[in-house]
This record gives sequence, C-alpha cells and structure tokens, in this order.
Amino acid sequence: MPKEHQEGVVLGEPRILTSATTTVINMPGEISSPDHVVWSLFNTLFMNFCCLGFIAYAYSVKSRDRKMVGDVTGAQSYASSAKWLNIFALIFSLISFIGFIIVYAMSKNSHRGY
Repeated sequence: MPKEHQEGVVLGEPRILTSATTTVINMPGEISSPDHVVWSLFNTLFMNFCCLGFIAYAYSVKSRDRKMVGDVTGAQSYASSAKWLNIFALIFSLISFIGFIIVYAMSKNSHRGY
C-alpha cells in the first residue's frame, strides 16, 4: 500500500494519512574564484604605474559584482583581467622603482668628484 493512502486509527476513527510533498531547490555553492580586490587596491594606492592599478581595481569590482549576481564565467573573466593587470602594474612599478634607485645612486656618485 502506498504511503499516501495508509489508514490510521485514532480513537476508533479511520483517517487517511498523507505524506508531505517536498521540493528540492538546487542552489549553487559559494563561488570560490578570487576577485583580487585587495591586491588591486594595494596596487592602486602604492604601485599605480600608468593607472594599471586603478584599472585592475575596476575589473576586480566588476568581477565581484558578477560573482554576486551568479555569473560565474563573467566573474572569472574579469578576475583574470584584474590578475594580469595587477601583475603588470607590480612588475612595471618595481622596474621603475629599481631604475629610480639606480639613477639616484649614479647621480650621487657622479657629484662626489666635484
């Protein structure tokens, strides 16, 4: 006999017992792709070579927005762009900083002779 049509006796009175209908909603788990917001903010504040840090920050925020909406592919695309912009900003800023130190050291050494 199916569960929906089982009879139960309560105080001598027959009743039909029905089971509750369940609904399953599949919700996607937490999207764990990084959006690089902190790294972009650091590059924006400290290593903003040719505004690459700021552009990376804009892409990071777009990635976070896409993640909140549930657009996984859009979030990954913006995050990838932000990552590469952060890498280029870091590399170019470090090269510029090292070049500045070298030029400064050379100019100090050339003025010692006079």
